[in-house]
Amino acid sequence: MGWRCLLAGVGVMAMVMQAAAESPSELFQEGVELFFAAKPVESSERFDALIKADPTAEPELWQRGLSLYYADRFQDGREQFESHRTVNPNDVENPAWHFACVARLEGLEAARKAMLPVGPDRRVPMKEIIAYYRGEGSPEEILAAAEAGDEAGKRNRLCYAHLYLGLFAEATGDADAAKQHISLAAGRYSMDHYMGRVAQVHAQLRQWTPAE
Repeated sequence: MGWRCLLAGVGVMAMVMQAAAESPSELFQEGVELFFAAKPVESSERFDALIKADPTAEPELWQRGLSLYYADRFQDGREQFESHRTVNPNDVENPAWHFACVARLEGLEAARKAMLPVGPDRRVPMKEIIAYYRGEGSPEEILAAAEAGDEAGKRNRLCYAHLYLGLFAEATGDADAAKQHISLAAGRYSMDHYMGRVAQVHAQLRQWTPAE
């Protein structure tokens, strides 16, 4: 074994020891911060360390599922979103990310067959988004629902609409539509909440310029 291999081994051991010394809350914070720094691989590793430190935390960690999707760990992401449903069965965004992971693994029809059931969500246009993922409705209906209603919330509604239209397009192999929608969610309709920032990370990772 050469000295480079020895040094690499020492580096890995140091990272393991560091993770072991950190609390679950510290690991969670690092996982989130690394994700928003557009480092999903490193982020998912911090979440993995959190689960190793506290296995009971796994079902709550939908944030880990997002990191896993962008780290191309689609099977792990699928399992994370299935686990999250056991503690939050009415999270309407959870089936969308589960769909995206399954679609990347097995294709559109398999993803639709495997879609997680979910309760109602009053947020517009989440009902229309989930219907579209199931094979009902259209992008036009989603955007029309987002455009309707009070003017104050329109930007946020359009951010969600374009994020989830972009996610669907990417997961089902339509790169042009994915770029169009994500660029709008990350730019013209950008929001500073968690999912709004997810759209911005998505655009950064794919090297797409946010639309003005």
